[in-house]
Amino acid sequence: MSAEPNTEIRTDIPHSARIWNYWMGGRDNYEIDRVVGDASLEIDPDIATMAIESRKYLIRAVTYLAESAGIAQFLDIGTGLPTQRNTHEAAQAVVPAARIVYVDNDPLVLTHARALLKTDAAASGVTKYVEADYHEPEKIIAAAREVLDFEQPIAVMFMGVLGHARSYDDLLRIVRTVLAAVPAGSYLVYWDGTVDSEAYATLCAEYAKSGGVPYVPRTQKELAAVFDGLDLLEPGFGPIVSWGIPADQQEGLPEIAAYGGVARKP
Repeated sequence: MSAEPNTEIRTDIPHSARIWNYWMGGRDNYEIDRVVGDASLEIDPDIATMAIESRKYLIRAVTYLAESAGIAQFLDIGTGLPTQRNTHEAAQAVVPAARIVYVDNDPLVLTHARALLKTDAAASGVTKYVEADYHEPEKIIAAAREVLDFEQPIAVMFMGVLGHARSYDDLLRIVRTVLAAVPAGSYLVYWDGTVDSEAYATLCAEYAKSGGVPYVPRTQKELAAVFDGLDLLEPGFGPIVSWGIPADQQEGLPEIAAYGGVARKP
């Protein structure tokens, strides 16, 4: 995400949300995104697997929070382009009256968001999109208050997007500012890419040269620190591919450089 909200859709510069959409089999992308996406696959063939597995993780985490933790409010920051089984679909499948706020500042995302809201107008819950940059969390909180009840627990989600933060300190500031605003009993759902895979780290470095907003993978220790002060749910911080999957069903899961977890604010 860039520092200021975009005012036009750039088709000459690759965008991570559109490339992600391409890797997941979506159609909301441009030639430049497909070119960069294909070049990225040559560097790290596992990146498409990461895109697919991250969506599976989102669905498992949201479903768990709605079913087992009684969460009916979700604040999905840096949501990206709508694709298969979005946050509101997973949440409202369990809690039809669930309230979801998506946050993004990309014009293509917002264009599709308006269409999605019209399509889902009959849903009993509430789904809203907020145009904002996650580098300004105070604005996000103010906008989310118009939809969500900040006296009740909220699931705050940062799904593979904070590698675009201007710095690691800024990453921590963003997360902690939002979490400070939500009440006890709220949850953080978070993951990002790590430096464990040399191919993935190389891919990120090459992507930065393409003109897209750089994505910085970090160490597992750095990502785990995002959960400081929170109570991590089992199995704790670890690979997203196995979160929420019973141990006896984990054989054969792919290995990707994507780590995170789900944690409760005490």
